[in-house]
Amino acid sequence: MVIKVFLASSSGSTAIKKKQQDVLGFLEALKVDYAPLDIACNEDNRMWMRENVPVEKKPTNGIPLPPQIFNEESYCGDYETFFDAKEDNAVYAFLGLPPPPGSKAPVKQEEAQEEVEDDEAKGEDDQPVSEGEEDLGSEEEEELRQLEEEEEAPEVTEQEEEDE
Repeated sequence: MVIKVFLASSSGSTAIKKKQQDVLGFLEALKVDYAPLDIACNEDNRMWMRENVPVEKKPTNGIPLPPQIFNEESYCGDYETFFDAKEDNAVYAFLGLPPPPGSKAPVKQEEAQEEVEDDEAKGEDDQPVSEGEEDLGSEEEEELRQLEEEEEAPEVTEQEEEDE
């Protein structure tokens, strides 16, 4: 699968140039294979992009501006939807690509719900989690333990301190 990014190499708009650079730079940083397709110098690219952006995603004038992003023939989105996916750490899902092994990229909604249900049923070591017990990291567990000890310890009032 190759990601197609439709660009305008000779755009007079600095905003469009910055958006294009942002998309390409981020894809390069993620080591995603992509093909930059110029709509300024290639009429076929321009026509294909315009015909394949869904009607509901086109601006009011009907002409989508670059960058427009596709996964092969499938429309992914424009810069704004790309930016939203980037902010949500969901670029791989946005692009329709599987996240690389070991990444903590978000999963699809159905899969996330299944994982939540599974996690509620068992703890990290596959032991049932008792009600009210949370799966915490070691530092969090230590802090929680200290707070519980402080709550259980009898409080010493200022009057009692003065009497001692």
